[in-house]
Amino acid sequence: MARSTPSLSVSEDQEMQIHQWLAALGTPQQVALRCRIVLAAGRGESEASIAVRLNVNRKTVRLWRERFSRDGLQSLWEIAPGRGRKVTYGPDRVKAILEATLHSKPKGATHWSCRLMATSQGISKSTVSNLWRSHNIKPHRTRTFKLSRDPKFLEKLTDVVGLYLNPPDKAMVLCVDEKSQIQALNRTQPGLPLKKGRCGTMTHDYKRNGTTTLFAALDLLQGKVIGDFYQRHRHQEFLKFMRHIDREFPGETSLHLVMDNYGTHGHANVKAWLSKHPRFVIHYVPTSCSWLNLIERWFAELTNKRIRRDSFFSVTDLIVAIQEFVTAWNENPKPFVWTATVDSIVAKLARCRQTLEQIQPGCTTPKRPKRLSS
Repeated sequence: MARSTPSLSVSEDQEMQIHQWLAALGTPQQVALRCRIVLAAGRGESEASIAVRLNVNRKTVRLWRERFSRDGLQSLWEIAPGRGRKVTYGPDRVKAILEATLHSKPKGATHWSCRLMATSQGISKSTVSNLWRSHNIKPHRTRTFKLSRDPKFLEKLTDVVGLYLNPPDKAMVLCVDEKSQIQALNRTQPGLPLKKGRCGTMTHDYKRNGTTTLFAALDLLQGKVIGDFYQRHRHQEFLKFMRHIDREFPGETSLHLVMDNYGTHGHANVKAWLSKHPRFVIHYVPTSCSWLNLIERWFAELTNKRIRRDSFFSVTDLIVAIQEFVTAWNENPKPFVWTATVDSIVAKLARCRQTLEQIQPGCTTPKRPKRLSS
């Protein structure tokens, strides 16, 4: 007489978790098979019937019944010691490849590629790619940065960030700047439109049809934008824009303007005009900190959504396009919400300076290269 196999004890929580793993797209097939074995055993099916239905050996069914009963739910994901695919390269070999990636350069180049590193180390490019991906190493990518050397950096940073996080009552905060040399570029050939399975296309070459400069001011709280177009960006044009702001917001309401340290902003004529209009309160961002001015964030929206992917036959077409974008933006403005505190910014910059000092200890100012004699 055949011996009956007692059903496996599977709780409701365990069964629910197993069903979630089976429904998930990322669950490995070997784990899914173990889950099905456990569920079938929990329903009281015999080892033989489970083995036939799932097309596995009866010993495999018995193995996972016993392991689940002994070690619980997480045992379905564990790989027993000595099982699985054996590693091809040991830890010393892997360490040598990573050290070469991080601390050396290929001959005549600035960074390693998968194929260059594979040739140098005598391994396949797929192995190099897998190692870099598993250690989050990306030699082909770089990020730009610049640390401000403004002697009043902390003072200006505190002033502007405090203005963003706690705007003054009965006053307006405007982020002001100019986007100069906006080019009216016309592509040499018409591109193909967007369709299923294919992105839109545009030629890499273009014809320059002139430039314009946009002076713009962003209302911090409402998100609305006002702007003027000029051919140049001298202090004369900046004063015209300041008068535009004065007309746009009449009355005695204080206007707090956030702007950078561009020369036209501090011109003597500009200072004289500001002294006659005391309701304008100027807040300068530190040098090399254009990211602190929120109008730059709006300029990025303008470039990405209206200028970069279009063609313009003239400066007039370019100005009309930008005006259309401003009008559409102001119909449903979306203010940019500043969340970073002064402490978080200072802490991040401190970590950056510490990293630079470790790379170049004692180096505060880049040295000018020696002039080569002819």
